[in-house]
Amino acid sequence: MTIRFYSNREQPYGCFSNFSPHGFDLDGRWWPTSEHYFQAQKFAGTAREQVVRQASGPMEAARLGRDRRYPVRSDWEQVKDAVMRRAVQCKFETHADIRATLLATDDELIVEAAEHDSYWGCGADGKGLNRLGTTLMDVRRALRQQPESSQPQTA
Repeated sequence: MTIRFYSNREQPYGCFSNFSPHGFDLDGRWWPTSEHYFQAQKFAGTAREQVVRQASGPMEAARLGRDRRYPVRSDWEQVKDAVMRRAVQCKFETHADIRATLLATDDELIVEAAEHDSYWGCGADGKGLNRLGTTLMDVRRALRQQPESSQPQTA
C-alpha cells in the first residue's frame, strides 16, 4: 500500500504536510510549522529569516520564502534537503502523537501527492522525486532506531 498525503487537513496523514500546525524549537527559536523553518532557512542569518519565521501562517511563510526579490543563500541548492530533514525530524521528535502516526505506517511508501511539485512531491505525472516523502521515510527509520527512553514524550 502507498500512503498519499497533501493537505494538512487530511486524516490521519495531514500531519505529514509541512503546513500542519506542529511547531517546534530548533536553532534556539520557535517555529510554528516546518514550512516556516524551511522557507526561513533560505535567508539564514539575514533579517528576512525573522520575517519568514513570524509569518501569520504556513501559506504566508511559503509566499515570503518564494519571493525572488530577496536573494536566497548561495548554497541553498546544496543544503535544502538537509534543511528539510532537520525540520521534519524535529517536528516528529517534538510531538508524540504524530510520531506515533508516522511509526504506524510500518514500511509503506509515503508520497506527497503534490501535482505541481516534481521535486518535493510526485508531480502531475506521478514520476516526481517525492523528496518530502523520502524524507519522511528516512525520519521514520531514524525514529525507530532511537531508544524509547530518548524520545520526548511531550505534545
